[in-house]
Amino acid sequence: MNKSIVLIICMITIVIITSCKEEKTSVPPQEISKEDIQTDLVKVPESWVTERVTKAKNRLQGSPAGTIVWNAMEAHGGLTNWYSKGPIAFHFDYKPLDGSTRRNTYQTVDMWRNTARHQHYDDRSQEFGWDGSQAWTKTTDSTAFKYNLRFWALTPYYFLAQPFVLDGEGVILEQLEDKNFKDKIYNVIKVSFAEGTGDAPDDYYVLYFGKEDHTLGVIRYIVSYPGYFEKGKHLPEKFMEIQGTTTIDGIIVSKGYHTHWLLEDETPGEHITTITVDSISFQPKTKKEYLEAPQEATILRGLK
Repeated sequence: MNKSIVLIICMITIVIITSCKEEKTSVPPQEISKEDIQTDLVKVPESWVTERVTKAKNRLQGSPAGTIVWNAMEAHGGLTNWYSKGPIAFHFDYKPLDGSTRRNTYQTVDMWRNTARHQHYDDRSQEFGWDGSQAWTKTTDSTAFKYNLRFWALTPYYFLAQPFVLDGEGVILEQLEDKNFKDKIYNVIKVSFAEGTGDAPDDYYVLYFGKEDHTLGVIRYIVSYPGYFEKGKHLPEKFMEIQGTTTIDGIIVSKGYHTHWLLEDETPGEHITTITVDSISFQPKTKKEYLEAPQEATILRGLK
């Protein structure tokens, strides 16, 4: 055979073999995704956030009340930004002015799964939390937390995280008449819950959002927690005025609250509680196990 022909055949053969090897070892980019890699972190993939926020936006913008809430979420930094940060940590100091039980803890909350871990302000080895299905406590001092831990595990978060906590299923929104409070006009939204939503579906909030700036100024609410009250009963409505805000990584949250009894004309009456919130941060490196009940924890049964 002619040497030139042999050389050409050999070169073609090498090219074919090389191409086959490249085809077998090359993986299309779409088949590799960081979001598919298992992680021990609480923080969720961006695709999960995008899907959840899209559903929430479509649902909320389907009604005038929902649109007001969506605009408030945007004004407070955006729902996408909120869920992209990982868990939120903060110090919440609830001080009743009548001398009754103070509730003063550092806490970390996973807003995606609604789990929480609290540590006592004076002794952070004294802890309690909610793992998504049960409350737990890990203490060496039986007097460290003299209140209902299941009830309190997520209560501070539900104040601090307004309006972002209104994105889920089971939330019922109703627009009420606008209110003028301290010479500012507010859109007013009543929030109630479908039966079976959480421990206390009979709870409701009445939220004041600035008509112009869309930010939250007032939270009115009742407590109907079944561990405290029979079905259909609750505490009188309270009026909680926000005492300033701060911006953390683009998210606007409250720095404190003054709570009053609500008067018949729907204005604040006696000042009964002062709440301060500080040391607020997002904790994207939090591991899942941190928000699980520790092995040595005591599991708290029932609602009381």
